[in-house]
Amino acid sequence: MKNWKVKFSSQTVSFFLEGKFAAIPNMVDKSNAFYITDENVYALYQKKFKGKKTIVIPAGEEHKQQATVDFIIEALVNLGATREAVLIGVGGGVVTDMVGYVAGVYMRGVAVGFVPTTILAMVDASIGGKNGIDLGIYKNMVGLIRQPSFLVYDTDFLKTLPKHQWENGFAEIIKHAAIKDAAMMKALASHDLSYYQKNIKALQLLIEKNVQIKVKVVQKDEFEKGDRKLLNFGHTLGHAIENQHALLHGHAISIGMVYAAKISQVLEGFKDAGLLVDTLKKYGLPTSMRFDINEAMQVMQKDKKKATTGMQYVLLQKMGKAVYQTVPMKSLEKLIKLYS
Repeated sequence: MKNWKVKFSSQTVSFFLEGKFAAIPNMVDKSNAFYITDENVYALYQKKFKGKKTIVIPAGEEHKQQATVDFIIEALVNLGATREAVLIGVGGGVVTDMVGYVAGVYMRGVAVGFVPTTILAMVDASIGGKNGIDLGIYKNMVGLIRQPSFLVYDTDFLKTLPKHQWENGFAEIIKHAAIKDAAMMKALASHDLSYYQKNIKALQLLIEKNVQIKVKVVQKDEFEKGDRKLLNFGHTLGHAIENQHALLHGHAISIGMVYAAKISQVLEGFKDAGLLVDTLKKYGLPTSMRFDINEAMQVMQKDKKKATTGMQYVLLQKMGKAVYQTVPMKSLEKLIKLYS
């Protein structure tokens, strides 16, 4: 499965799982290729972008806003990008989210491909076609679902990835194990971050397994009517505290997963919360923090997952088996307070 073609509703996506950034000019028409990256990636890999039409944007979640989208679009116009353009997002989840969104709206839609440069983007953010921007503290409030043409996985980019970004990405790997793969959770619990940092083959296999998990879920439910909602495990509360407290996405989701696991104990009889918490700690992820519960509940009121009767919350019945149910907001607030 090193090169894998996956058919979605309107697009076949090519996954190059041991790909190389240097091969992209052989995949797309150079004259129509526009590379979009952030200042951190550009500073580290400036030579890779030499001779390429490149747009550099500010780094960080705080820039995942409409103003940055406008900046990219204006730059594309100035560079002469037409409907034949292929946008290539090179970076973490913030870059792929925004570039996918721009590709969906620029001239009513142009082609897009991604080169994810972080663990988080490789296993989660760049897969599945969810693209968008934040509206203030509200995560991913504006966006669309539109698949890229290709994803190039070049693990050379991980050589410069800071440790906190490795931790950030492993939150989503642990999430996939919790909702879909108890055996993977067992394997993660028996290793640690340094093991995967030192063993590139083991890391590539782990990334491949996570790509397979997410792709299968998205293929089954591309537009999030059912099974894809399970990928939101830990995200409801996680998103509510992420932007408010300027947390890394994975750190916020880690805390969200701990609360979801403990709520699962009450509502679903889940018995492995301790294993989940211990594994998160093993990978350097936070499992608790002080936050204003009332403020978090207010943010959740605006969450896309809110239904008329309450919040659609992802819970665990057992390790590797997730379900979602609508939990009344008052009950949810009581349960969050119980474990705070």
